[in-house]
Amino acid sequence: MRLPLSRAECEQWDLTDPLAAYRKEFRLRPGLVYLDGNSLGALTNRAVEHVRAMVEDQWGNDLIGSWNRHGWFDLPNRLGAAIAPLIGASADEVLVADSTSINLFKLASAAAMARGKRRRIVTESGNFPTDLYVLQGLAQLTGGAVEVVEVPREKVLKAIDESTFLVVLTHVHYRTAELFDLEGVTTRAHAVGARVLWDLSHSAGALPIALTQSRVDYAVGCTYKYLNGGPGSPAFLYVRQDLQQSLRPALSGWMGHAAPFEFTDDYRPGEGMARHRCGTPSLVAFAALEGALKALGKLDLTVVREKSIALMEMFIRGVEALPADYGVSLASPREASRRGSHVALTHPRAYELVQALIGHDVVGDFRAPDVARFGFTPLYLRYVDVWTALERLREVFSGGLHCQLPPRRSAVT
Repeated sequence: MRLPLSRAECEQWDLTDPLAAYRKEFRLRPGLVYLDGNSLGALTNRAVEHVRAMVEDQWGNDLIGSWNRHGWFDLPNRLGAAIAPLIGASADEVLVADSTSINLFKLASAAAMARGKRRRIVTESGNFPTDLYVLQGLAQLTGGAVEVVEVPREKVLKAIDESTFLVVLTHVHYRTAELFDLEGVTTRAHAVGARVLWDLSHSAGALPIALTQSRVDYAVGCTYKYLNGGPGSPAFLYVRQDLQQSLRPALSGWMGHAAPFEFTDDYRPGEGMARHRCGTPSLVAFAALEGALKALGKLDLTVVREKSIALMEMFIRGVEALPADYGVSLASPREASRRGSHVALTHPRAYELVQALIGHDVVGDFRAPDVARFGFTPLYLRYVDVWTALERLREVFSGGLHCQLPPRRSAVT
């Protein structure tokens, strides 16, 4: 792959970048190289505008009348429809509600209630902890009627058999960025009569996904990474259209009732995705997400993916050129097609390395025990930023700055 070979050439590539116009949508401090969009996306100007309008103009002036006057009640469906094209789904297959963990429980428990005589959930050992914890909790809740089988990645396909009712996997691994073959795994599960639930938290908005085309059954994902919805922004869930009416929620909250404002004593599930609403949503958080999604516009994820790969390749080549005695190793797949939109490095003092880089205005993050992660968000990251990040990485190592921090760690790493 042809890549820029100097800072001046990076600046030239940035001038002709087809995604360059998106950068002005974001609020980024001058001099900062933000490589943590895979953990928390940057603030958009439109998110600020939408939150202000929600708080001051709508809540401030129209109070409870805003539920009707400003369409608050329909926001979960409207935002779901806005996310749908980014994950290859139809507008009526996606709903925004709750958190990723809650949505994962909602769909996994609904699948468990419809499982028949099957009892196994297959997942990957080393999956993102909340996915494992939620599934373990579900198994406990069923008194052992549901069994969670955790296997290494290379054994997942073999573990899916006729006793499996659900496969729960993360499309892009949170630590290494390794990609699962979404369509291949889904096809394998369907071949033995199992359903698949994909966690798209590290892929939605970063690379092309084709849920409907791949016949994916269920999916969940967060919106605060590559969708830039803000800290704690609401998550989304997807149910393939032909499965919606037969899937009954285990969390049957009042907002998911067919007629919530009739206030009847008995639950009757709403139509389609509406039944997966639960309690009253945080409308201020919804406003921030709505603004962020409008900032994305009609995003061409093929172009996003191409730039993401170029940025990561540039970074990896720079890391590979470091002296071997620096002790840095690539933990992500070297082949770009097998990698999401972040790069994981291992180092014995990865936490201290990340903190030293943050002190030099290059923000990544640390994942225990020895991983330094760097996210490449093409909408606001420039080629010159990657060049700068590599310069500062070399400065940190050559100056031994990654060895100078105390071992005490912050609560959030």
